[in-house]
Amino acid sequence: MSDSDLMQLYSQRILALASDIPHLGKLAAPTGSAHKRSPQCGSSVTAHVAMQDGRIADFAQEVRACALGQASAGVLGGAVVGRSRDEIAAARDQLVAMLKSGGPAPGAPFEALETLLPAREFPNRHASILLAWDATLGAIDASAS
Repeated sequence: MSDSDLMQLYSQRILALASDIPHLGKLAAPTGSAHKRSPQCGSSVTAHVAMQDGRIADFAQEVRACALGQASAGVLGGAVVGRSRDEIAAARDQLVAMLKSGGPAPGAPFEALETLLPAREFPNRHASILLAWDATLGAIDASAS
């Protein structure tokens, strides 16, 4: 990886998202929690949700990831409250398509994921980018059981 590739990958916008992650921490009384870890890089995210009427009423996340994983968690955290499982799953699927298949960035309210477009060229970073999404879906599923 060249220096210019690294500069593009860790752009100021990515670093800004990574440094301001909404909903960090734990919930006092989650209805579901899930922990996901990337064996490739060791990054991990634990998501906690409180579900009400099929929607995320409250959310918290513990993020230990690279700047790309943190940026992804930041975008998710900024818009996750009030969303259904289907909305989170659809945005995750759009993110996967953006990273792996050249698809467009997810739309509102997750349009800031467009910032991660340079990560397409770095498949070894994709797992970290998806951690917060997978942990959130796992927490929703744990809430339903």
